[in-house]
Amino acid sequence: MCDGYLQGITAILAVNFPSKFEEFTHSGALYTISLALYKVFSIFLTKAAPWFTMLRSVNGANKSTIMNVTLKTPEDIEKMRIAGRMAAEVLELIGEYVVPGVTTAELDRICHDHIVGPQNAIPACLNYKGFPKSICTSVNQVVCHGIPSEKKTLKDGDSINIDVTVIFDGFHGDTSKMYFVGAPQAHAERLVQVTQECLYKGIELVKPGARLGDIGHVIHKHATENYYSVVREYCGHGIGRVFHEEPQVLHYGKPGTGLELKEGMTFTIEPMINAGKAQTKMKRDGWTVETRDGRLSAQWEHTLAVTATGVEVLTARQEENF
Repeated sequence: MCDGYLQGITAILAVNFPSKFEEFTHSGALYTISLALYKVFSIFLTKAAPWFTMLRSVNGANKSTIMNVTLKTPEDIEKMRIAGRMAAEVLELIGEYVVPGVTTAELDRICHDHIVGPQNAIPACLNYKGFPKSICTSVNQVVCHGIPSEKKTLKDGDSINIDVTVIFDGFHGDTSKMYFVGAPQAHAERLVQVTQECLYKGIELVKPGARLGDIGHVIHKHATENYYSVVREYCGHGIGRVFHEEPQVLHYGKPGTGLELKEGMTFTIEPMINAGKAQTKMKRDGWTVETRDGRLSAQWEHTLAVTATGVEVLTARQEENF
């Protein structure tokens, strides 16, 4: 489940860096202002973050923070490994139920019952800041945070992202996967494939000494080279005992900028890639985010741990090779 930007900080930056506002040609004053704030905040993350990378000890020798980034102990990561495997298991089992005629509410029930039943775990999305269901189901033009509904029946040719977060023994595992309903449409199949490639290219760069800007750059580069756009309003996030924590992981950026990765960091990468323009809109339910132009969107997500030599994908599915 992706994180959004901090509106208070962006407002302050907008006042202090007015020269960064440019190229806003979209109609609607509120939308234009919001997009400007997002853009300025992204500049802050890539430009200012390197100045805040001093390490300090917290709660003893085995835990540290970088800014507000919590470095996990080996014991923490082992618990996250279990939660991550559980989240992956939910995505593995739900695939056979993604068929024409099923409602997204039924998919939610199946996932919920498995999490609270056989797994004896907690669905993190349920009641999170008022979210009413246990998973997110984002169909076709929905970018993220789609709410499962009895009124939403899947039909042949649809594409759907199912986003699952499991809490077990106090730690979170967060992951999402794209599914096709019946026979996929060729253009949707290509978008989904390129989006997954964006995720994998970002994961390949995760290691101590790399920077968040490196990850964002390779994702944005691959998406735009394939004539797609990257959603900027929502991003990956740190994760552990807390569902959404620092750092925010943007899916665009400049190489060599942003927070330097350290062993023990845990976070998600979850690129949202649009077939058309990058701009999004929020529906009246306060959760569902759609493409502004109505064209398709796709997303894949994994929870990762930075190791001494590289990366461990904590939510890897059996179909994947890492």
